[in-house]
Amino acid sequence: MTSGEDRHDHSRPRPKNRRQAVIAALGSTRTRAFLRLLASIGTTRTQDTLKLLPFVVMAAVAVVDLASGPTAGLLSMLALGPAFASVACGLARTTLVGAVALALFVALGLYNDILWTSRTNITMIAILGVTVASVLASAGRLRHERQLADVRSVAEAAQRVLLRPVPRRAGPGIGVAVSYTSATAEARIGGDLYEVVTTPHGVRIIVGDVQGKGLEAVETAAVVLGAFREAAHDESKLQGVVARLENALTRELSGEQFVTAVLAEIGAGSTISVINCGHPSPMVLCADGRSWFADPPDEALPLGMSSLKAVEPVPHHIPFEPGGQVLFYTDGVIEARDGSGAFYPLSSRAHLLNDADPQLALDSLRADLLRHVGRPLGDDAAMLLLRHRVTHPTASSAAA
Repeated sequence: MTSGEDRHDHSRPRPKNRRQAVIAALGSTRTRAFLRLLASIGTTRTQDTLKLLPFVVMAAVAVVDLASGPTAGLLSMLALGPAFASVACGLARTTLVGAVALALFVALGLYNDILWTSRTNITMIAILGVTVASVLASAGRLRHERQLADVRSVAEAAQRVLLRPVPRRAGPGIGVAVSYTSATAEARIGGDLYEVVTTPHGVRIIVGDVQGKGLEAVETAAVVLGAFREAAHDESKLQGVVARLENALTRELSGEQFVTAVLAEIGAGSTISVINCGHPSPMVLCADGRSWFADPPDEALPLGMSSLKAVEPVPHHIPFEPGGQVLFYTDGVIEARDGSGAFYPLSSRAHLLNDADPQLALDSLRADLLRHVGRPLGDDAAMLLLRHRVTHPTASSAAA
């Protein structure tokens, strides 16, 4: 209906009081379209919704005040607009919300014929004060967000140095995938570690967990990874790599600190040599669908505690046939609890690793882990998946 038709429509009853006028205004076509526009803004993102909230609150206060009359005393609630704006809006938008709140206050005060009374003057000063405080709070929040962004960028750079991207392939027919979930979301790194190194002695792998948390754990993880990357190339035997890690940690650790770790070597044949230093046993997934945990016959002590046991660790061998997989992980995976306190049932989730792409398979397992917990993890969780791809012979080799 056009505006001209509105003016000449004498069949519509005139509103008898202020409440009916408000209802009629809300029922008009233009008002409904405007409200639909406001409702459609920012519905997909929480941040946009928070930015819209101050205007919604002020509009609601204005509507209720129009319907209730000057005796309700709701004008002071217009200060909620700039107060809410300081939560998600910038300086300009918070200032704009404050200006809108003052404009609505003046308009409603004139409409109700209560402007410039002692009570309304105090309310106006209060709205102005809340606006100034909200602008200052918004400035402080933006400064804190910039500082947090700088910290996160430094943490990401440290993560790239500490936990370098591993190759998607480690030798002929060997696929690799990794997943890391830090318990400290702001830092994105922690005490869990992993590395895959291709050496003249074969592909060597480490997955470990540093006792403790915070920067001290990160520093210890850096020591372990640095020593492993060097020793993996120099030492001909896996026991020599373990000895080098022990020597490096002896110089760094103090007291009763230690590092649990699994070291593995993929050499010739269809087996993986493993030395388990007090770490959760890797899960082996066979091509026929069976899965089991490769518990070592003689588990070595965690790294940093070699002085308690002078016997050299002995590697054991686990099968790694074509089509098979081996999942290395830290205790943050198997010790993750849901709301009822139940641990994550890793053994019953082996079927999630059947995706053709190893990384997508591991991502599915990580998503299931987070669904199980239903909240941020209480400990870092690292996973490394090795897959022995099935190679099909070519036509020429089959003919030969």
